[in-house]
Amino acid sequence: MKKYLLILLIAAAQPVLAQDMTYARKMIDTLTSPTLWGRGYTNEGMAKAALLISNEFKASGLQPLSGDSFMQELSYPVNTFPGKMSLKINGKALQAGKDFIVMPESQGREGYMKLMQRDSTTFINSTQRVIVRTKGKLTWSVAPEQADYTGIEIRTGAIEGPPKDMELHVENKLLPAFKADNICGMVRGKSKPDSIIFITAHYDHLGGMGDGTYFPGANDNASGVSFLLNLAKYYAKHPQPYTIAFICFAGEEIGLMGSKYFTENPLTDLKNIRFLINVDMVGTGGTGITVVNATLHSKEFELLNEINNKHHYLVKINPRGKAANSDHYFFTESGVPAFFMYTQGGISAYHDVDDRATTLPLTAYEQLFKLFVAFNSQLMKPAAR
Repeated sequence: MKKYLLILLIAAAQPVLAQDMTYARKMIDTLTSPTLWGRGYTNEGMAKAALLISNEFKASGLQPLSGDSFMQELSYPVNTFPGKMSLKINGKALQAGKDFIVMPESQGREGYMKLMQRDSTTFINSTQRVIVRTKGKLTWSVAPEQADYTGIEIRTGAIEGPPKDMELHVENKLLPAFKADNICGMVRGKSKPDSIIFITAHYDHLGGMGDGTYFPGANDNASGVSFLLNLAKYYAKHPQPYTIAFICFAGEEIGLMGSKYFTENPLTDLKNIRFLINVDMVGTGGTGITVVNATLHSKEFELLNEINNKHHYLVKINPRGKAANSDHYFFTESGVPAFFMYTQGGISAYHDVDDRATTLPLTAYEQLFKLFVAFNSQLMKPAAR
């Protein structure tokens, strides 16, 4: 009888674990879909993503961090490419995103022009103020300003020989005050609601480059948003002594705009934050994770390793010092103890059109989830303060 009872208990537990991963995949698929258009600055991609996350917070049972809305509005300038995007080099039509990208600060430009070689990888048309560079890997980004030139990067091997002439059509639009939202929710603590553990992730990505190419951003950072949403569902069902708060930031890719704005306009007293953990690019993990600020918070890093060594959740936890490379940074600068965690190993796609949901392995997703829950539990104990 005991044997059959054990089998039933195992069978009953399996759908719960499977449902977590099913939800994770669903969220990543949705966040990287063409409908959300790279969660950026054209086709209302970021606004649609913000509404999706806000609805997920509400469905999970979270409360707004302040007031009656999950959204904290902010604005900042951004250079966008909403329209036509085409390029021919030496008479050959190239594919946007795969064969070429436009430098994010570029002006719009249209016409046929000759190119002169300046060095082994750079070609110019000084009259039209156009720069063409060849590169081994195309890595796009977002710019808050518009330059007085148009820059093109071509993938090495996309054409035969050096670029001699080009036919270009690029449309850009500088938005001086793009409106975005941080999405902020919480599960109120049962006994110490004024002590808060924050879990954060940026939901924006690069958006679209022209009207036919978008950057899905599966690992960066649909993985982190999915992970945060899973934790939000968990803590909504299992309230803790401390308040557990969640923020999905806008504007990370353009210079940590969302987190900077929040620290300058906090919805809660920053002094009440016991610890903040920011997740960005957590879709792999075959070779472990890296923890930024490990050297600043050695006691918490030691605690994290103790938990991992006991349960063998992750292959390795690598320490790293202070770095301004994600949304933890302005909290660190404001005196809030914070870690930034990202996984390592697996796919190499980054800021390109190949960062897709279908190739994201989620190697250490479940184990990292368990490590988070155990670590947060220890942080709430008096001996961990």
